Parts: sequence; C-alpha cells; structure tokens
Amino acid sequence: MTNIASITLDATDIETADRFYTAAFDLGGLLRLRAADAPTAGFRGFTLSLITSQPADVDALVKAALDAGGVALKPAAKSLWGYGAVVQAPDGAIWQVATSRKKNTGPATRKVDEIVLLLGVEDVTASKRFYVERGLSVGKSFGRSYVEFDTGSGSVKLALYRRRALARTIGVSPEGTGSHRIMIGGGIGSCTDPDGFAWDAPAPARTP
Repeated sequence: MTNIASITLDATDIETADRFYTAAFDLGGLLRLRAADAPTAGFRGFTLSLITSQPADVDALVKAALDAGGVALKPAAKSLWGYGAVVQAPDGAIWQVATSRKKNTGPATRKVDEIVLLLGVEDVTASKRFYVERGLSVGKSFGRSYVEFDTGSGSVKLALYRRRALARTIGVSPEGTGSHRIMIGGGIGSCTDPDGFAWDAPAPARTP
C-alpha cells in the first residue's frame, strides 16, 4: 500500500506559520514547513481537511485557528453532509474542518480523526490514472467528479476533486497561478502529477 507520510507547506514567513500551526492544529510530524517564496497568486488548487467526531470538535479547532491568526472563509454551519467550516492559514493554505455528524456526543476536544489532502484537478480521470499507475489503490470513485485513494490508517488520505467544484465548495475563485506551495511526501517516488503537484520522499522540515 502506498501512503502519504507527510505534507510540507511552503511559507514566506516560516516563523509565523510555525506559531500558527502549533497553536491551531498541532499535527506533529505529518505537517512540515519549508521556507520558500516561489510566486503564487489566487487559489493554489488544494485544501487540507481535518475530520473530527462531532460539531463541538470542529468549533474548538476553528476557534483555535482564528485565535492563532487564521481567517474565516466560511463560518461553521450545518449542511446536508454534516457540519463544517473553512479557514485560511497565514501562509495561505486553506483548511476545511468538518464532521459528518450533526449532534455532539461528548465534551469538546481538538482531536483530529483523519486528515485529507484534496487536490483540485482539471481532469479527474487522467489524474486518477496517474496515481493508480504509481501504486495507489482506489477506495471510492464517483465517475469524473471525485476519487478517494486508500492510503492506509494513520496516513494522510488523498482525494481528487474537480478544481472548479473544490473552489466553489470553499468559497473562493478557481483562478490561480504560480506555485502550489506544497510538497507531498510519500511512497510513489519523486514525480509531478498532471496538475503540477510535486511528490518526493519524506524529508526533515526546515526549522526557523
């Protein structure tokens, strides 16, 4: 099974980014930071999702993110699929915080049950083929709209969604240019997918 061992985000101000992520989410070794200033503008074509067990946990994580300097793109609200919110970190990365449940079952925590890297792609079928050819197994697939890969427990889950649909979901314009400002560390080797998302073997993050 091919898995994602880490996600590295590029940040112009790495000290601010490090303070934010430590205070807001504290995801340990799964999330790494790298000082970089590659040009980028608009939507970077991906989101990271934190899946929790109940709405109270969503609220706790969102509050921590906003208190740490994040910006609300969509306030927490109920929907047909559950309860969630969208926030943008100081480095520009966009995070969805969500649960499939609509009622609380216990005291609020900031426990994250699952992390999902959702790539917004132009052609879901072509990107799906790219990843399958490199050893990823499809867990769920809904035609040309959405694909979710089986990356194993304890790993970041990878999913593909149409770029414009993803942008609409999080409430931003789909337009964007320049660097994605993300490096995916996993077992498929060094490569770049059809939409320019780069993969490499996991490496220690640069620290301030």
